[in-house]
Amino acid sequence: MNKYFSVRNKSGKVSFHLEKKMIVMLLSLFCVSLLLFITGLSVGSTMINPITVLLHLLGVESPEHQFIIETLRLPRAILSLLVGMALGVSGLILQGIIRNPLASPDIIGITGGASAAAVLFITYFSGSVSINLIPFVAILGAGTVSLVIYILAWKKGVTPIRLVLIGIGMSAAMGALTTMMIVLNRTYTTGQAYIWLTGSVYGANWENVYSMLPWVLIFVPLALLFSPEVNVQELGDQVALGLGSRVQLNRLALLIISVALAGSAVAYGGGIGFVGLIAPHIARKLVGRSFGGLIPMSALIGGLIVILADVVARTVFLPLDLPAGVFVSGIGAPFFIYLLYRNRNM
Repeated sequence: MNKYFSVRNKSGKVSFHLEKKMIVMLLSLFCVSLLLFITGLSVGSTMINPITVLLHLLGVESPEHQFIIETLRLPRAILSLLVGMALGVSGLILQGIIRNPLASPDIIGITGGASAAAVLFITYFSGSVSINLIPFVAILGAGTVSLVIYILAWKKGVTPIRLVLIGIGMSAAMGALTTMMIVLNRTYTTGQAYIWLTGSVYGANWENVYSMLPWVLIFVPLALLFSPEVNVQELGDQVALGLGSRVQLNRLALLIISVALAGSAVAYGGGIGFVGLIAPHIARKLVGRSFGGLIPMSALIGGLIVILADVVARTVFLPLDLPAGVFVSGIGAPFFIYLLYRNRNM
């Protein structure tokens, strides 16, 4: 039986193969995501029948639940999905170009740069400058730290091992800087900073969704375009060069895509950690190692993780609304220790 489904235009200039297993897994994961999405809109301090929620999404409005669904829960659920998708794909790219199963935006310093910039803004400028500038500041921080990491890792090109070692060091430095700013400042701003660092989509609105959406719609398809290059680079730099791949240029482009996705996710979702580490590993277990198939799988799994964490965070401990990052870290930290143990002899 043929394992692949072929897609080809009439002229034959555009053709590609899709693995049937991957299509089945993607459709299954999409259905699970849809089910969880509707469940998330249904549960809370006010319970709403899932059928009512589904009909509302299909255009049959229910006026008594319109405010709860459209203003309080729907933007939050969509933002959770987008943040998780961005983090999942960002982590997948880093693991691909660094060729290290422990790589993720929060471990090699990208998230740390965004967090340090955001905390700097909250503690020193939140009273005099609009708080709406936090996303821009966080993305700028992620980009700046990533540029420093890349420059420090350059020595006749950038090798994966130098990139990850310098990234870990930079992550520690950003963590120390962030902690120092929190300790030395006022209690009110310290509380704000801690909530943001933990990672939460509390108070998400449609403006946040519309601001985050272009980052996912632009950079995830860009990652798909570079998927053949990642497959080649996983064979090693010398082999990739021998096959005609522009290794350094492609690695820089992929790093920019990863930074853009991680920076935007941190900007709108705070310091939610470990999603970029966990999602790619689950995706590989489901569909193998082909990078083109891993991108949509990692995106869906990342979105699922953040949505599930947010639903648990706002419903299990009612009337408290806890940061979603607490529950993601509760899963991610043991998973990271497991990966360290599994790869101890590498």
